[in-house]
Amino acid sequence: MSVLRQHWARIAITLVPIVLALAHAGGLWRSSFLDALENFIYDTRLRATMPRTLDPRIVIIDIDDASLQQMGQWPWRRDQLAKLVTEVIDRQQATVLGFDVLFVEPDSFSAHDVLQRLEEGAFAGQPQAVEAIRQLVPKVDPDAIFASALAGRPVALGFYFTRSKVPQARGQLPAPVLPPDSFPDGREYATRWNGFVGSIPQLAQSAPAAGFLNVLLDADQDGVVRSVPLIARYVGQVGQPGYYESLALAVFRMATDSRALMPIFAPGGGGGASPMQSLALANDGGQVRVPLDASASILVPYRGPGGANGGSFRHVPAADVIHGALAPGELKGKIVLVGSSAPGLEDLRSTPAGAAFPGVEVHANIISGLLDGRLQGVPDYAAGYESIVLVLAGLVLAFGLSLGTAQRAVVIAGLTVAVVIGINTLLFLHANLVLPLGATLAMIGVAFVLNMSWGYLVEARASRRLANLFGTYVPRELVAEMQVDPARYSMRAQSRELTVMFCDMRGFTRMAEHMAPVDLQDFLNVIFSRLTEVISAHWGTVDKYIGDCVMAFWGAPVDTPNHAERAVRAAIDMVAAVRELNEINRRTGRPQINVGIGLNSGVMSVGDMGSAIRRSYTVVGDAVNLASRIEGLGVHYGVEIVATEATQALAPSVGWQELDCVRVQGKLNLVRIFTPTAADQDALTRWNGVISAYRAQDWQRGQAMLAPLLAMDAKKVLYQLYEQRLASMALQPKDPDWDGATRFESK
Repeated sequence: MSVLRQHWARIAITLVPIVLALAHAGGLWRSSFLDALENFIYDTRLRATMPRTLDPRIVIIDIDDASLQQMGQWPWRRDQLAKLVTEVIDRQQATVLGFDVLFVEPDSFSAHDVLQRLEEGAFAGQPQAVEAIRQLVPKVDPDAIFASALAGRPVALGFYFTRSKVPQARGQLPAPVLPPDSFPDGREYATRWNGFVGSIPQLAQSAPAAGFLNVLLDADQDGVVRSVPLIARYVGQVGQPGYYESLALAVFRMATDSRALMPIFAPGGGGGASPMQSLALANDGGQVRVPLDASASILVPYRGPGGANGGSFRHVPAADVIHGALAPGELKGKIVLVGSSAPGLEDLRSTPAGAAFPGVEVHANIISGLLDGRLQGVPDYAAGYESIVLVLAGLVLAFGLSLGTAQRAVVIAGLTVAVVIGINTLLFLHANLVLPLGATLAMIGVAFVLNMSWGYLVEARASRRLANLFGTYVPRELVAEMQVDPARYSMRAQSRELTVMFCDMRGFTRMAEHMAPVDLQDFLNVIFSRLTEVISAHWGTVDKYIGDCVMAFWGAPVDTPNHAERAVRAAIDMVAAVRELNEINRRTGRPQINVGIGLNSGVMSVGDMGSAIRRSYTVVGDAVNLASRIEGLGVHYGVEIVATEATQALAPSVGWQELDCVRVQGKLNLVRIFTPTAADQDALTRWNGVISAYRAQDWQRGQAMLAPLLAMDAKKVLYQLYEQRLASMALQPKDPDWDGATRFESK
């Protein structure tokens, strides 16, 4: 309980998105963002699971651009469409033909009006002539020819429902498939419409079936066709009120001879409070149950991308069919739909399967899904399922995220997401259930962010304070690395190749004797701060301040492959920084200082070392001691920076001048020492010759090669030193045991 009491605020803030998500699921408020996220998840999963195979049972007769070029602009003459009907049904022997086309107006080339005017005008009062005219009408009138072709053939026409304050009705509706009293009162079982746009009576009365073409239930915010009503309720004054079927359902019923439609209600009976769960279609082969949502709509089971190249259905140009280009019986037993993929006819829809999807293929996909039973639906208990998942996942997050470490919280959040998505996907794939997921995922994401933010801003304040304090001793790179991935770093000592630096102030003791303690403290703080800035800028780790000396190293704790070069560059910049400080001190009357820097690279131990009372992250080893020894040698050679051969070899991009070969206090091995230089290559080549002659005891050659260098820079301490050495050695005989090294018995 003490743990819960300690983290109660963090638990409470995690519950906030859970409560909001539950309100969304229960319909107390609706978030457009969550709705859009839900649609995105559904669309993505649908695209990932589409079969993307050809359905050979359904063929699209496409009023495409090529057909429009051959036949002229749409609408075509109805006698041409009559040829299409007779070709598809009679010669091709298709099972059924459906038109995703409206025939709202009479044919523009109508002989009926002309013959009627003759009957009422020039031939008025001539019964025999009038009768002859009446016999001519069916033979020359395109609408009559088309109506004659429709009669007695398995053809379904399309019409469109409308909804407006002032109902409008054009054309004629077929008879409803279910009367108005087919469902109990007390709720709406389908979308409700009060107007329509149908075929002209002459055609509507000839076709054996018709279905509505509506695809969007309402003004969906993104305009994507995901579901289509299978039955809809018409309540207008013109035509017969009742329940009508969609074109896809009409074509499917005609193709499968499914005569009976029977609504199936949710458990609890068919009372006024029970929604319709599915629609049963019965034929001689059995019964097909079609899952419906609360508006009697079906989720379109898209097979794949649309269009002639989409691969879901065969597309045949309408002009080829009218001109008889297909072999007889090529469409035998097929379900044929007439529609358009031409952009100019504006029957392209935005769907999850494509942004410009032919509307006729929406109906084709529904028919294909009905034939296969490949139908997913949103069950009536979807909101309850979502609420249960939200509560369970929310409780896991509220306590799991709040009572553990950040790493544990990431694992818990990830596992929760995986379980929620896994269960939802299994139900989608194996039970054909489309259940909400977006609000749950959003809740998990927001809960995780809020929980982690609270932990960072409130509970981790003490930890950050400690990190800031620790960062004054150890580089902030180490602190940052430890916070990101603590398991990767430890303070345990380890052997690594590093570069170490000792930087000492020359003449500090004498200077300190003449300064007040407060002034001396301020003076040192300014110098150390500036030198530390330079070291940090070059990724160095300040180890410690030893009186007037700064010790630093490169290559740990953050692994730095070019540690030697960074250390040398830092030393050069430190010398420059001291000169800038001296210029300021000169103007302010403060003492000026000089520094000596020693650099060495090698394998050394690095880690947390010290006593139980005080410890520090430092380096120790023989390579460290050598750097300490050579730091003071710069005065002897007139340079500020002295580096060993090991450092010089690891920093080839730096210009180097060799100083000497030395044996320092406490070391038996000889050490070649160098200093960084900006001298030109000719001078360095000549100087290397001086060093070579000196070690070979060829004093005259050494003096000869040194002379031009002295002429260029007679005040250079290094040149003066070797001038004296060569002159002195020239007076002595050669020593066969001489190793050319200079021995230093003190630091």
